[in-house]
Amino acid sequence: MGPDPQGEPEFHPYHHPAAGWGAAKSVSRFLVRERALVDGPRAIMRMNHENTGFDCPGCAWPDDTKGLHLDICENGIKHVTWEMTNKRVGREFFAAHSVTELFGWSDYDLEDQGRLTEPMVYDPESDHYVPISWRAAFELAGRTLRELDDPNRASFYTSGRLGNEATFLYQLMARELGTNNLPDCSNMCHEASGRALEASLGTGKGTADLKDWEATDALFIMGVNAASNAPRMLTALAEAYHRGAQIVHINPLVEAAATRTIVPHDFTDMAVLKSTRTSTLNLQPRIGGDMALLRGMAKAILEQSGTDPKALDQEFIDRHTAYFDKYRAVCEATSWDEIERQSGIDRDGILKAARVYRDADRSIISWCLGVSQHEHGVDTVREIVNLLLLRGNLGREGAGPSPVRGHSNVQGNRTCGIDHRPSEELVEVCGIDPPREHGKDTVATIRAMHRGDVLVFVGMGGNFALAAPDTPYTYAALRNCDLTVQVSTKLNRSHLVHGRRALILPCLGRTEKDHQRAGIQSTSVEDSMSMVHLSVGMKRPASKHLLSEPAIIAGIARAALPDSGTPWEWYIEDYDRIRDTMAQALDGFEDCNRRVRLPLGFRIKQPARELIFLTPSGQAEFSAAPLPDVVPAPGTLALGTMRSHDQWNTTIYSDNDRYRGIKNLRTLVFMNEDDMRERGISEFTPVDIVSTAKDGSHRNLDGYLAIPYDIPRGCAAGYMPEMNVLCAIGDYSVQSDQPLMKHVKVTIAPAG
Repeated sequence: MGPDPQGEPEFHPYHHPAAGWGAAKSVSRFLVRERALVDGPRAIMRMNHENTGFDCPGCAWPDDTKGLHLDICENGIKHVTWEMTNKRVGREFFAAHSVTELFGWSDYDLEDQGRLTEPMVYDPESDHYVPISWRAAFELAGRTLRELDDPNRASFYTSGRLGNEATFLYQLMARELGTNNLPDCSNMCHEASGRALEASLGTGKGTADLKDWEATDALFIMGVNAASNAPRMLTALAEAYHRGAQIVHINPLVEAAATRTIVPHDFTDMAVLKSTRTSTLNLQPRIGGDMALLRGMAKAILEQSGTDPKALDQEFIDRHTAYFDKYRAVCEATSWDEIERQSGIDRDGILKAARVYRDADRSIISWCLGVSQHEHGVDTVREIVNLLLLRGNLGREGAGPSPVRGHSNVQGNRTCGIDHRPSEELVEVCGIDPPREHGKDTVATIRAMHRGDVLVFVGMGGNFALAAPDTPYTYAALRNCDLTVQVSTKLNRSHLVHGRRALILPCLGRTEKDHQRAGIQSTSVEDSMSMVHLSVGMKRPASKHLLSEPAIIAGIARAALPDSGTPWEWYIEDYDRIRDTMAQALDGFEDCNRRVRLPLGFRIKQPARELIFLTPSGQAEFSAAPLPDVVPAPGTLALGTMRSHDQWNTTIYSDNDRYRGIKNLRTLVFMNEDDMRERGISEFTPVDIVSTAKDGSHRNLDGYLAIPYDIPRGCAAGYMPEMNVLCAIGDYSVQSDQPLMKHVKVTIAPAG
């Protein structure tokens, strides 16, 4: 069993353009393997263009604003086809395989069994999952929640695939029960971005939209592997290059998306194999060195302002910002030697980037997890805002901060209430008296389960057991629960790492028709740039026993809150009713039932884009944090975890990573050749990796294969979720509470 026929591991540095025929061939092989060569693409195209809309459950890149008819990508096709599989996992499968046996299967093999078809409950005597009716499943979950001596002994997790309507009901249920324990995938990914933007600008979101990307003079892309994590960004990069914009990629690895692309919907370029550059400058800071690089760019701009009055937008600074003098002082006090040492970039390289920024009238800075998953992630994102403020790159077309959310509706989840630190405005809704104290985020939930303080864990989508850090610790925490409930479309590791009692509740996929009393329902989602639009499935459900996510939440809520005045059942009859309530409760959702049906939906207003700053000072606030020391100690490397190309979050499509030249291998570590030579390591040498946590404890992975790669000295990289074991549960940022997935301190030596 496995994603590909077993073969010898191979490494061939990849020099072909991103997307293009490589993507077309990869998609074709995948569709043949999944027996969906015709049905898969045809269904995707129908869902995209024959109804009121369909939102790919993959990344959150915005829909094309100009009516592009092929606004799909390699990973989107794979993601949707993976959901639409004809394979099924029913009671016969669970009768044939115990949980102990299934735990020994690969994660690929688990998901490859197909779609879950009916609710199941774990039977400890037989070690098998057995069928349970929906009514009995709801009663088990509801009774367990009712009998808790404290509602804070339950925690309600969501991944980014949950639609807005289900999200709103989910947080309402948790708060009516009496807890703000609402951990989500943002706690592991972009929490730093939200907190930084909130502190600097008074909004937790970026201000730039896709039209700004189409108008900007300079794009700075930081810590993003666009070809894999947001493939449709390649179109924006190619168009920007064609119109003469400068494109600067800042990443320890020069990824395929930072070189060239052939956009598949450009038929002429595909026919003649004509590629387009996607960068005008590539800089490779050390892992964690982004903040120092940004500080160097700001320092250069400030130094130029002494002789060049146009280097700064002084009028913007005076009218719209606070604490500029403190920031100027900290930049002046930071030496160039320290900037070069911490960034890993020489002064000449930093000045090149600063020159691009100085010469551009309008600039956008975009970033992803390579920036946020660090101890100093909040400070780094605030430094991004600092740099933008220096030249007034806010509140006008073609400019602003633009975080890249890598999951379909993670931004919508936060907008619609999934937040363990809710605002006062959010909690005063729907006729309930919810708790005001902060709840537990992801790391706090895991630690509380491990201690026995949280006894019920509900996972709404995702694969929590694999996505979280410190894998053995997380496994032990989940197994310490009285009840775990997983709402899922496919079998995954989180069903096998469960509490003393466990439920698998299968839900509709986004590709499927959602029939309710008022007819086929739509769900809304929010993309990375705050556009909210509808998504409607077109496929017949994989099983007649599936329920929608809103219906599952309502069923649990009614069982747990039998006397609730919330009209749970009435909401499920027609999701417009949920949206009507959301329009009253959520700022920016006014009149949403009408506006969400407009072409491309509607954009939630960002006050900072209008130069309205909801900060204590009422202005955009410069920050003046000192540079962190990110230079590894002698003999130590900074390791960052990442996806392979043929992977989506914890879902593995194959053991290949085309853009990095890898075939038939995931248990690897990318290293700088000089670091390998210093340690007596050659290509494909088995190595042992040992991480050292903040508390001095160690974790290890043995027998991984070393691959020489173009990565700065002192740095290494490898794949999640396999390497999540190296990140200790206590190694999280004090600024954002995010696990330090991109900055694990390790030693690497030949195996044995």
